[in-house]
Amino acid sequence: MAKKASPKKKDQIDAAPDAAENLRELFVHSLKDLYWAEDALSKELPTMADNATSKKLKSALEKHLSETKNQIERLKSAFKSVGEKAEKEKCDAMEGILKEGKSIMKETEPGAVRDAGIIAAAQKVEHYEIASYGTAATFAKILGEKEALTLLLETLKEEKACDKDLTKLAKTEININAKKK
Repeated sequence: MAKKASPKKKDQIDAAPDAAENLRELFVHSLKDLYWAEDALSKELPTMADNATSKKLKSALEKHLSETKNQIERLKSAFKSVGEKAEKEKCDAMEGILKEGKSIMKETEPGAVRDAGIIAAAQKVEHYEIASYGTAATFAKILGEKEALTLLLETLKEEKACDKDLTKLAKTEININAKKK
Protein backbone atom coordinates (compact mmCIF):
# COMPACT_ATOMS: atom_id res chain seq x y z
CA MET A 1 0.00 0.00 0.00
CA ALA A 2 0.94 3.70 0.04
CA LYS A 3 4.23 4.81 1.46
CA LYS A 4 4.43 7.98 3.51
CA ALA A 5 6.51 10.75 2.00
CA SER A 6 8.68 12.80 4.31
CA PRO A 7 9.11 15.54 5.14
CA LYS A 8 5.51 16.61 4.67
CA LYS A 9 4.88 19.82 2.77
CA LYS A 10 2.25 22.30 3.90
CA ASP A 11 -0.44 21.30 1.39
CA GLN A 12 0.56 17.67 0.97
CA ILE A 13 -2.30 15.23 1.34
CA ASP A 14 -1.65 12.01 3.21
CA ALA A 15 -2.48 8.89 1.22
CA ALA A 16 -5.23 6.66 2.54
CA PRO A 17 -4.16 3.27 3.87
CA ASP A 18 -5.60 1.60 0.75
CA ALA A 19 -4.24 4.18 -1.72
CA ALA A 20 -3.21 3.01 -5.18
CA GLU A 21 0.50 2.41 -5.50
CA ASN A 22 0.58 1.71 -9.22
CA LEU A 23 -1.34 2.41 -12.42
CA ARG A 24 -3.14 -0.94 -12.35
CA GLU A 25 -4.57 -0.22 -8.90
CA LEU A 26 -5.60 3.27 -10.05
CA PHE A 27 -7.20 1.72 -13.16
CA VAL A 28 -9.22 -0.75 -11.07
CA HIS A 29 -10.27 2.11 -8.77
CA SER A 30 -11.43 4.01 -11.89
CA LEU A 31 -13.56 1.04 -12.94
CA LYS A 32 -15.13 0.85 -9.47
CA ASP A 33 -15.84 4.57 -9.57
CA LEU A 34 -17.45 4.28 -13.01
CA TYR A 35 -19.52 1.30 -11.93
CA TRP A 36 -20.96 3.27 -8.99
CA ALA A 37 -21.53 6.32 -11.20
CA GLU A 38 -23.37 4.38 -13.91
CA ASP A 39 -25.52 2.57 -11.35
CA ALA A 40 -26.46 5.86 -9.67
CA LEU A 41 -27.23 7.43 -13.04
CA SER A 42 -29.46 4.49 -13.99
CA LYS A 43 -31.57 5.31 -10.93
CA GLU A 44 -31.81 9.05 -11.72
CA LEU A 45 -32.47 9.01 -15.46
CA PRO A 46 -36.12 7.92 -15.01
CA THR A 47 -36.71 10.94 -12.74
CA MET A 48 -35.17 13.23 -15.33
CA ALA A 49 -37.32 11.69 -18.08
CA ASP A 50 -40.48 11.94 -15.95
CA ASN A 51 -39.81 15.64 -15.36
CA ALA A 52 -39.10 16.47 -19.00
CA THR A 53 -41.98 17.84 -21.04
CA SER A 54 -40.36 17.64 -24.48
CA LYS A 55 -41.10 14.30 -26.12
CA LYS A 56 -37.71 14.41 -27.83
CA LEU A 57 -35.93 15.00 -24.52
CA LYS A 58 -37.91 12.20 -22.81
CA SER A 59 -36.97 9.90 -25.67
CA ALA A 60 -33.28 10.86 -25.49
CA LEU A 61 -33.19 10.24 -21.73
CA GLU A 62 -34.97 6.90 -22.07
CA LYS A 63 -32.55 5.88 -24.83
CA HIS A 64 -29.62 6.79 -22.61
CA LEU A 65 -31.10 4.78 -19.74
CA SER A 66 -31.07 1.74 -21.99
CA GLU A 67 -27.47 2.51 -23.00
CA THR A 68 -26.50 3.02 -19.36
CA LYS A 69 -27.81 -0.42 -18.44
CA ASN A 70 -25.70 -1.87 -21.27
CA GLN A 71 -22.71 0.17 -20.09
CA ILE A 72 -23.05 -1.32 -16.62
CA GLU A 73 -22.88 -4.80 -18.15
CA ARG A 74 -19.88 -3.71 -20.22
CA LEU A 75 -18.14 -2.51 -17.05
CA LYS A 76 -18.77 -5.89 -15.44
CA SER A 77 -17.12 -7.48 -18.49
CA ALA A 78 -14.19 -5.08 -18.18
CA PHE A 79 -13.67 -6.11 -14.56
CA LYS A 80 -13.77 -9.76 -15.59
CA SER A 81 -11.33 -9.17 -18.45
CA VAL A 82 -8.72 -7.81 -16.02
CA GLY A 83 -9.32 -10.54 -13.44
CA GLU A 84 -11.09 -8.37 -10.90
CA LYS A 85 -14.42 -8.70 -9.11
CA ALA A 86 -16.97 -6.09 -10.22
CA GLU A 87 -17.28 -3.77 -7.23
CA LYS A 88 -18.63 -0.27 -6.79
CA GLU A 89 -16.80 2.51 -5.02
CA LYS A 90 -18.74 5.68 -4.29
CA CYS A 91 -18.14 8.35 -6.89
CA ASP A 92 -18.28 11.71 -5.14
CA ALA A 93 -18.26 13.58 -8.45
CA MET A 94 -21.30 11.79 -9.89
CA GLU A 95 -23.11 12.06 -6.57
CA GLY A 96 -22.60 15.83 -6.68
CA ILE A 97 -23.61 16.16 -10.33
CA LEU A 98 -26.80 14.16 -9.77
CA LYS A 99 -27.62 16.18 -6.66
CA GLU A 100 -27.18 19.37 -8.67
CA GLY A 101 -29.49 17.94 -11.34
CA LYS A 102 -32.23 17.44 -8.75
CA SER A 103 -31.70 21.00 -7.55
CA ILE A 104 -32.07 22.32 -11.09
CA MET A 105 -35.41 20.52 -11.42
CA LYS A 106 -36.61 21.96 -8.10
CA GLU A 107 -35.51 25.45 -9.13
CA THR A 108 -37.39 25.46 -12.45
CA GLU A 109 -41.04 25.34 -13.38
CA PRO A 110 -42.16 22.40 -15.52
CA GLY A 111 -41.90 23.15 -19.22
CA ALA A 112 -39.22 24.36 -21.57
CA VAL A 113 -37.15 26.07 -18.87
CA ARG A 114 -36.98 22.89 -16.79
CA ASP A 115 -36.20 20.94 -19.96
CA ALA A 116 -33.27 23.30 -20.61
CA GLY A 117 -32.10 22.70 -17.04
CA ILE A 118 -32.42 18.93 -17.45
CA ILE A 119 -30.28 19.07 -20.58
CA ALA A 120 -27.70 21.16 -18.71
CA ALA A 121 -27.63 18.61 -15.90
CA ALA A 122 -27.47 15.67 -18.31
CA GLN A 123 -24.59 17.23 -20.20
CA LYS A 124 -22.63 17.70 -16.98
CA VAL A 125 -23.09 13.96 -16.43
CA GLU A 126 -21.97 13.21 -19.99
CA HIS A 127 -18.89 15.41 -19.72
CA TYR A 128 -17.87 13.70 -16.48
CA GLU A 129 -18.39 10.30 -18.07
CA ILE A 130 -16.45 11.28 -21.20
CA ALA A 131 -13.51 12.38 -19.06
CA SER A 132 -13.69 9.27 -16.87
CA TYR A 133 -14.02 6.74 -19.68
CA GLY A 134 -11.29 8.50 -21.65
CA THR A 135 -8.93 8.29 -18.69
CA ALA A 136 -9.79 4.66 -17.94
CA ALA A 137 -9.29 3.76 -21.62
CA THR A 138 -5.86 5.42 -21.58
CA PHE A 139 -4.94 3.44 -18.47
CA ALA A 140 -6.16 0.22 -20.11
CA LYS A 141 -4.11 0.92 -23.23
CA ILE A 142 -0.93 1.59 -21.26
CA LEU A 143 -1.51 -1.53 -19.15
CA GLY A 144 -2.05 -3.68 -22.25
CA GLU A 145 -5.62 -4.54 -21.24
CA LYS A 146 -6.93 -4.85 -24.80
CA GLU A 147 -10.36 -6.31 -24.02
CA ALA A 148 -11.06 -3.71 -21.34
CA LEU A 149 -9.84 -1.00 -23.71
CA THR A 150 -12.27 -2.11 -26.41
CA LEU A 151 -15.16 -2.14 -23.93
CA LEU A 152 -14.30 1.27 -22.50
CA LEU A 153 -13.90 2.84 -25.94
CA GLU A 154 -17.32 1.50 -26.98
CA THR A 155 -18.91 3.23 -24.01
CA LEU A 156 -16.88 6.39 -24.59
CA LYS A 157 -18.26 6.54 -28.13
CA GLU A 158 -21.83 6.26 -26.80
CA GLU A 159 -21.25 8.98 -24.21
CA LYS A 160 -19.92 11.36 -26.85
CA ALA A 161 -22.89 10.61 -29.12
CA CYS A 162 -25.34 11.27 -26.29
CA ASP A 163 -23.66 14.60 -25.53
CA LYS A 164 -23.82 15.55 -29.21
CA ASP A 165 -27.52 14.62 -29.37
CA LEU A 166 -28.30 16.67 -26.26
CA THR A 167 -26.44 19.67 -27.69
CA LYS A 168 -28.40 19.45 -30.93
CA LEU A 169 -31.70 19.16 -29.05
CA ALA A 170 -30.82 22.15 -26.86
CA LYS A 171 -29.77 24.35 -29.77
CA THR A 172 -32.59 23.49 -32.15
CA GLU A 173 -35.57 23.26 -29.82
CA ILE A 174 -35.35 23.30 -26.04
CA ASN A 175 -33.32 26.45 -25.41
CA ILE A 176 -35.24 28.34 -28.08
CA ASN A 177 -38.53 27.42 -26.42
CA ALA A 178 -37.14 28.29 -22.98
CA LYS A 179 -36.12 31.74 -24.24
CA LYS A 180 -39.76 32.45 -25.18
CA LYS A 181 -40.90 32.05 -21.56
